[in-house]
Amino acid sequence: MAERVRVREIDDDEGRRLLRIIRRGTGSVVTWRRAQMVLLSAQGMPVVKIAEVSFTSDDRVRDVIHNFNTDGFDSLYPKYKGGRPRTFTLPERREIKKIAKSKPTEHDLPFSTWSLSKLADFLVAEGVVDDISHEGLRILLREEGVSFQRLKTWKTSRDPDYAARKARVEHLYAIADGEVLPEEGEPEVIFCMDEFGPLNLMPHPGKQWAERGGKGKDPDREPRRRRRATYNRYGGVRHLFAALDLARDKLYGHIKLVKRRTQFLEFCRYLRTLYPPTVRIAIICDNCEDHGVPQGAGA
Repeated sequence: MAERVRVREIDDDEGRRLLRIIRRGTGSVVTWRRAQMVLLSAQGMPVVKIAEVSFTSDDRVRDVIHNFNTDGFDSLYPKYKGGRPRTFTLPERREIKKIAKSKPTEHDLPFSTWSLSKLADFLVAEGVVDDISHEGLRILLREEGVSFQRLKTWKTSRDPDYAARKARVEHLYAIADGEVLPEEGEPEVIFCMDEFGPLNLMPHPGKQWAERGGKGKDPDREPRRRRRATYNRYGGVRHLFAALDLARDKLYGHIKLVKRRTQFLEFCRYLRTLYPPTVRIAIICDNCEDHGVPQGAGA
């Protein structure tokens, strides 16, 4: 049975040097990866486990350990040839961009976000590039139009008719924009309707000319004028029904005391009076309910 591959005994100074290389996290990714493999081997981890942690092959780990046992720390540093730094080819740049825009979980990795170090480590392990520094990776991604951005959330509708309704609304928008000619029986005028409320009268602080405050203020001066805040709504609150005529680019609105089915239908009938009875109109309710009005009511 072949002897298990393991790094030679390392003293305390060598162990601290390996830790500095790993914790610093700067410089060559190759050096950082090799130092990590050597340190894990010194801690008693077998080659198979080191390969899993480092996202590389067993043979690569064995080569790194053998080289360290022979050449010491010199084997951790890649030996580059002189001249201009290597330029990445177009296929390599495209593959780097593709992986950067993908999810780490798609590659069976146990984290949700790419950092520069993790991405560079993965690119080297997958053989996309032989070596790439964190700064070089950042510059390459910037040149390819990729930046680190805040992740946004999104929601899906549970309405079984969502797709059909969305297609209908987009078709009505296309009619309003003149991209599609309305067929026989289709509306010629499109309104987007919304409702707001309750609307409250709120005080705004505003601005004024006044003496400076602080330690140097005159103790005998009168207090600065303030605007009284309002807490009571003796006149109640108001609700606004509004609609935008997409063809005319004109906004209509009615202010009501309450927001119920009766007021909703009143405003819909008002929109109907803006055009002759022969002109068919459509009303798209934006983020507002129909208050239980059956389809076709009040038409």
